[in-house]
Order: sequence, then structure tokens, then C-alpha cells
Amino acid sequence: MILDAHSHVQDPVHRHIALLDEAGVDRAVLFSTRPHPERATDLASFRREMSVLDETIGGRPGHTDDHRAARRELSSACAAYPDRFIGFGKVGLELPTQRIAAEVEREVVGRGFRGIGELTPPPDGAGRIEPVLRAAADHGGLPVVVHGFAPTTAGDLATLARLARRHPTVPLVISQLGGLNWLTAIELARDTPNMYLELSTANIVFAVRLAIDELPDRTLFGSDAPYGDPLLARATVERVTAPGALRDRVLGGTLAELLGL
Repeated sequence: MILDAHSHVQDPVHRHIALLDEAGVDRAVLFSTRPHPERATDLASFRREMSVLDETIGGRPGHTDDHRAARRELSSACAAYPDRFIGFGKVGLELPTQRIAAEVEREVVGRGFRGIGELTPPPDGAGRIEPVLRAAADHGGLPVVVHGFAPTTAGDLATLARLARRHPTVPLVISQLGGLNWLTAIELARDTPNMYLELSTANIVFAVRLAIDELPDRTLFGSDAPYGDPLLARATVERVTAPGALRDRVLGGTLAELLGL
């Protein structure tokens, strides 16, 4: 089974399904999203969507109505294609600890989602995810995915590794291979047994090769669609691996184990 470990709701959803079909991807982890760059028709509209992305990855909470709409989109997409999408629910890191636990109970477990993410703490604020990790541990070790590209800092990655070691029953997935800090991400994950690296949007192919070499059982194929493309992301993994057990693990086997598929 080929599993894309990182994608966001697209509009219309059937275009995403077409991309998965083209890439030979069986199922994709799906996160909610407020920005929709795929809706843009020109540079100005693309800038508007990216300004929302900047707000999101900067850790700014945004409008409640926008979050509710994003959750509805996620639920609708997963309901329309239950055999293709694996929903992950997001919780607000600005909430008090007790409310975060309640959010995980209601918005993740209560909706039948298989994990939590993609979390977007503010730069140098990765410590905010600890209440989420505690809640994930309380529910049997739900996987937690954290944004890894800028503005996430090298210091954030070190904080995430420290928190992962504090909560060893929770698989902590760093997305986008840690962005420009990919070498640091690989070193930290190598020494943190419950830390995983998702490989989308890597800036150089060698980063993907090195990550898989160092973490053959804890690297995950992902596209970050619509920002990345499933076909190209799969081709990158296949370019740096030979056919066989290792490639199969990266393209889906490891994620299937984490999710109990």
C-alpha cells in the first residue's frame, strides 16, 4: 500500500483524488487548512492565500469561523472518500491545557480521526505542543504531526526532540524534513526513537537519501499537496531507493504500522 503521509484539503476534492490516482497512491493523510493556494487564479489571489498561510505557520490563531470552515471541509472530504483519505484533526495551541485535552477528545478521537496535526506553533514556541502530546498519550499514543519548514527553527526542532523523549509512547512526526534545518532534524530524530521525519518539500534530493539511510524505519513519503505533488514526491523517494523492503517501508509500510492499517 502506498500512503502519502502529508496532504491538505483541496478544492475541489476530486482534483486531489486525480493526483493520487496519477501517482499510484492508495491513501493519503489529510489535514485541514485555511489557505487554499489551488483556488488562486492570478498572482494577486495567490498572494492573498499565502498571507493566510503565513498567519497559520506563524502560529497566529486566526478567525474562529475560518477554523470551523476548515474542519467542515476536512470532515466532508473524509466522508466523501473514506477509502482514500485518513483524517488527522488539529487543535488550537493557544488554548489552556485542559481545553486542549477536551479538544483532542472531541475533535480528534470523537470524529474518528487517526492522529493530530498538522500543528503550527509559532517560531521558537514548539514547547506549546506538550499538552497535545500528553493528550495523545492518554489516547493510546496517537501520532502527532508538527510543521517542520520555516518559520520552524533549529531550536524548535531541539525542543520537539526533547518533548518526544518525554512522551515516548507518542509518535512525533516532523513534516517537510525540517525544512532548511534538515541535517539537524535527521541528527535529532536519529537519537530520538519515537521521532519520525516526513520527506515532503525537501530542498535537495541528497537530504531525502541521507534521511532514509539514517532512519530507514522512521522516514515517511509525503507530498504536502497542494504545495507539493504526489507523483514528484514519490519519484524522489524511488530515485534514492532500490526496489524492495526499504522502499516499501518509506512509501507506506511504516505509516501503516503507526496507524494500525
